[in-house]
Amino acid sequence: MYAIITAGGKQYKVEKDLKLNVEKLDANVGDKVKFDLLFISDEGKVTNGNPIKNAYAEAEVLAQGKDKKIIVFKYKAKKNERKRQGHRQPFTTVKILSIVQG
Repeated sequence: MYAIITAGGKQYKVEKDLKLNVEKLDANVGDKVKFDLLFISDEGKVTNGNPIKNAYAEAEVLAQGKDKKIIVFKYKAKKNERKRQGHRQPFTTVKILSIVQG
C-alpha cells in the first residue's frame, strides 16, 4: 500500500515506516502530524481526490534540520556588479506511521 501526500506545496509518494524530509513544519520532535492524501493504491484498488475525504497519513516528527549551503551568485558583466549570498533550506524529518482510509 502506498499513497501520495501533499506537504509544503510538494507531493511525496509514501509507504508505512518511510522516513523523508519535507518542508519545515511548525512541530516539535516527537509530535504526530497528519498529511492530506491525494491518491491511495491498495493492492490494485485505487482511490483519488483532492484531497480524499476522511483519509490521511499520520507521521511522527523525528528531527528538524537544515540542508547543505548553496551559493547564490549574481553577476552583471562589464558593470563590476557582483553579489554572493548563501542559503540553507530548513527541513523536517518525519516517519510515516500509518495511512488511514476514510
